[in-house]
Amino acid sequence: MEEVVIIGSGPAGLAAAIYASRSQLSPLLITGNALGGQAATTSEVENYPGFPEGINGAELTQLMQQQAEHFGTRVEMDEVVEVNLRQHPFVIKTYSGTYRAKSLVIATGVSPRLLGVPGEDRLKGRGVSYCATCDGFFYKGRTVVVVGGGDAAVEEAIYLTRFASKVYIVHRRNRLRAQKLAQERALKDSKIEVVWDSVVTEVLGEEQVTGVRIKNVKTGGESVLAADGMFTYIGNIPNTKLFEGQLELDDRGYIVTDRRMHTSVPGVFAAGDVQERALKQIATAVGSGAIAAMEAEKFVAEMEGRAYPERQG
Repeated sequence: MEEVVIIGSGPAGLAAAIYASRSQLSPLLITGNALGGQAATTSEVENYPGFPEGINGAELTQLMQQQAEHFGTRVEMDEVVEVNLRQHPFVIKTYSGTYRAKSLVIATGVSPRLLGVPGEDRLKGRGVSYCATCDGFFYKGRTVVVVGGGDAAVEEAIYLTRFASKVYIVHRRNRLRAQKLAQERALKDSKIEVVWDSVVTEVLGEEQVTGVRIKNVKTGGESVLAADGMFTYIGNIPNTKLFEGQLELDDRGYIVTDRRMHTSVPGVFAAGDVQERALKQIATAVGSGAIAAMEAEKFVAEMEGRAYPERQG
């Protein structure tokens, strides 16, 4: 019987683990299929407090994991395949075992949204990528296409200039949506060229990506960009399939919570991108993870008839 099980190892899950372990709950954290979550794939984190020179995302989440383990978190490298939230204690099944938990913190995050165009699925791992940090090294001296116009797309396009000789940003609008500083850097970079008002309609190539077919959304004209790789950043889909029919989800599939991270099932809490629609940042994920852990501690204490100490920090 676990006091609290945390599903997900991104900043929200790791922050929840730090707070829960410091509260002597001996939390079990099940990592999922990507240790560190999407934050670990971010090339440079410049807006997280305490790192004036910035920090690599993988390094930041590794430090969070070490901190959680230092206080007693048990990290299980496994993936949850089924949950039963209709009974208490809750039942969590993974590939390697089954756990029962008095409380549960869900921090499963989001997954990249796919373009859904011909060639994309067939060429995954052969030029089609969703992680510049993971795959950018393979494009030294080559040409790549980045699809999107938000923070992730622009920041990763800048990162890719470390390796690629040319980076196209294909964006369906006539202005970028990224933070102003990132926009300025991208637009001043001689290696980056923005293709405005355009969408990718097909990924070209047999064994490897050789280019993308694009369409101008205003004129309807089509053309081909010769490229060796394509990186897509057009939004995310919440990883909530496990909880469909058991938790209240909104119209886009995000878990509905109140300000204290309570879900529709008592004893189940959600934190991070899986419930955050407004501002998907490491700072907000960490804050919600801390709240979720404290609420889980309170739930367990009340269930066991123990006093719950109010904490100020």
